[in-house]
Amino acid sequence: MNIFSPTFKEGEMIPVQYTCDGKNISPPLSWNEVPEGTETLALICDDPDAPVGHWDHWILFNIPVGGEGLPEGIPPDKILGNGAIHGRNSWGRLGYGGPCPPSGVHRYFFRLYALDEVLDLAVGSPAELLKKSMEGHILSRAECMGRYSRTGA
Repeated sequence: MNIFSPTFKEGEMIPVQYTCDGKNISPPLSWNEVPEGTETLALICDDPDAPVGHWDHWILFNIPVGGEGLPEGIPPDKILGNGAIHGRNSWGRLGYGGPCPPSGVHRYFFRLYALDEVLDLAVGSPAELLKKSMEGHILSRAECMGRYSRTGA
C-alpha cells in the first residue's frame, strides 16, 4: 500500500496553504494498492518533533475503501459524507490542523492503515484510542512525510 500527496514529494516542504501560515486546509492525499480484505482505512497525521514530544494534527477513521484518496480541504465535520469519522487532534478539535511549528523544521507524517474491520469508536476519539483499537486489525500500513518551517520563527 502507498500514500502520497500530489502537492509535495516525500521529505519535501509542505506548501504554505496547508499550514497555519496559509489557509490551514488539508492537503489532497492519494493511495493505492490497498490490500484485499480491507474493510476500512484510518489516517493519522502527526508531528514527532513537537516540543511536547508528539502532536496529532489529524485523526480520521472508518474511511471507506472504495476511493483512492481524499481531496484538498476536508471539512472538520464529525462524520463526513462518505461515513469517515473525525477523531480529536492535539488542539482538542475535530478535523485537520496544519503544520505550525514554534521553531525549526518539523516532520509531518501522514500514516494510512488498512484495517480488517470497521472500528466501533466515537466521534472525537484521540489517536491513542484509535491506535489501541487498531491493534491486531492492521493489514497494511503506509506513510508519507512532509516538512515545514515557519519563516521568522
